[in-house]
Amino acid sequence: MNRTARSRVPSLLAGVTAALVTPIVLAQGAAYEPASKYNLQPPVTEIASRIYDLNTLILVICGIIFVAVFGAMFYAIYAHRKSVGHQPAQFHENTTVEIVWTVVPFLILILMAWPATKTVIAMKDTSAPDLTIKATGHQWKWGYDYLRGEGDLREVADGISFYSTLATAFEERTNQRAKEADYLLDVDNVLVVPVGKKVRILTTANDVLHAWWVPALGVKQDAIPGFVRDTWFRAEKVGVYRGQCAELCGKEHGFMPIVVEVRSLEDFRAWAAERRKAKTAAVPGTAATPAQAAVAPAATAASGS
Repeated sequence: MNRTARSRVPSLLAGVTAALVTPIVLAQGAAYEPASKYNLQPPVTEIASRIYDLNTLILVICGIIFVAVFGAMFYAIYAHRKSVGHQPAQFHENTTVEIVWTVVPFLILILMAWPATKTVIAMKDTSAPDLTIKATGHQWKWGYDYLRGEGDLREVADGISFYSTLATAFEERTNQRAKEADYLLDVDNVLVVPVGKKVRILTTANDVLHAWWVPALGVKQDAIPGFVRDTWFRAEKVGVYRGQCAELCGKEHGFMPIVVEVRSLEDFRAWAAERRKAKTAAVPGTAATPAQAAVAPAATAASGS
């Protein structure tokens, strides 16, 4: 099913999806508008697309079963009612019936389990990432550490670290002024990643359970104190994608958003260079070049002599 077809899912089907599967619908910024407030967010990664398709497939199967079972039940109640003189059928211990209602559900489960298993296996394949980032949950903000880049991202962002905290003004939260479009979903420092690159996210926490969840990227991974878990995504579209902590981590749980900004490779390099430059300038004595570092010992020896 291509994305054009997915965008045409009937509104009734989308509404049922929201009611059964996605009770929380996240608002998005101007760069990324959901197709429907009742449906899953439009996917921008391969895994998110698989999840979208899997959700639609299973919902359709469940819908067909619902109509078939309740249709047969209501027909039997109406057409075989006692008031029209109908006598109950006797087919106890019917071998054929026993086989049918055992085999048919088994085949239906296989039909649903096969694509679900393939999707779960793909979600767990964090091998050969282009960029590795550690996301640490704190009460109540996220800390990000760019650990390692590979290939054309080698040493591009390595060593960059920062905290990402809710940017929504206190006046908005206390209804002292009008709420903005990204109410409770904006942060002071966004997580920046390059488009088309496999990004591995290591999750952990330093206090209680948290969860790193960005629906449009198809990512949801618990952050557990004392443990390091991982997940991954490869964004196919430049834009800003928003999520939230998905574990009840305390009284400020609702004020712990996640914002991922996907940029082109050139823009990501420029951002990383700017962050590393700012970090170097902020630490006294770290601005010396390798050549200056090599000359310093010789100068010291000369002055001592």
